[in-house]
Amino acid sequence: MIPPTCRDRVIAPSLLAADFSKIREETSRAIHAGADWMHLDVMDGHFVDNISFGPAVVQAVHETNDIFLDVHLMITRPDHYLPRFVAAGADLMTVHVEADHDVAETLRRIREAGCKAGLALNPATPAEAALPYLEQIDLLLCMTVVPGFGGQAFMGEVLPKIETVARWREERGLSYHIEVDGGIDAATAGLCAKAGANVMVAGSSTFRAPDMAAAVKAIRDA
Repeated sequence: MIPPTCRDRVIAPSLLAADFSKIREETSRAIHAGADWMHLDVMDGHFVDNISFGPAVVQAVHETNDIFLDVHLMITRPDHYLPRFVAAGADLMTVHVEADHDVAETLRRIREAGCKAGLALNPATPAEAALPYLEQIDLLLCMTVVPGFGGQAFMGEVLPKIETVARWREERGLSYHIEVDGGIDAATAGLCAKAGANVMVAGSSTFRAPDMAAAVKAIRDA
């Protein structure tokens, strides 16, 4: 599936909030509810203080459903593990600027492998940390919570960062998506969209909503 343009709203439910005993069914439920991408948070217990899942789960989602896989590597050495996620079926891999790797080289390798390349910034990391890499990325993720655990409250102080990276995109004639992740629901998605974000990662507000399709639509329309 070819990703839409950076002008289009993309809803990416986070598998982290799903029922892990029913990964195939939960992914299908998200697709039928109107999801555009599936967001998969990979955590290694080192870069963040939590362990989630690895390439095997990415492969399980890839083999049982047809949806664009947005794989967020919250790991210390994304450069070391990226071939395994390529083989597992990732369509887009996002790595952190704060991780222990040569960022430019990792982004180059992701694209060379035929995947889309994303770069993530933690809430405390200034937007300027992404400046050297803007020409190399297809997506810039501005974390709106401290990464590591789902269900956290949205951090409104990240909104000026989103506005900054959106302005840089226009000034430089680039087309990278701007993604937000953490505390995203219909209310906060509207704030992020106004600031310039177009990819909305939503976990608890989609998978744990009484009506997932209504929740996805509310975020899309916000």
